[in-house]
Amino acid sequence: MTAEHRSPHPDEPDVHLRVTLRGEQLDFAACLTSALFFLEEQRQRCYIDGVSVIPGAATGLDRLPNERLYEGP
Repeated sequence: MTAEHRSPHPDEPDVHLRVTLRGEQLDFAACLTSALFFLEEQRQRCYIDGVSVIPGAATGLDRLPNERLYEGP
């Protein structure tokens, strides 16, 4: 598994994020920490149209691009 396909926090569960950008829905997996920081940044800066946490497994989804940037302060 390449680094881009590994969780930065393998001890945490992955969550399913649905990002809406210009009407397109994009689904990603992200570790819980990265997902929370990503959600907080989007709430503060509004770079995208919307983001939701979808219940259920994130198995088989591509990882959130640049997930490691959302590891925390």
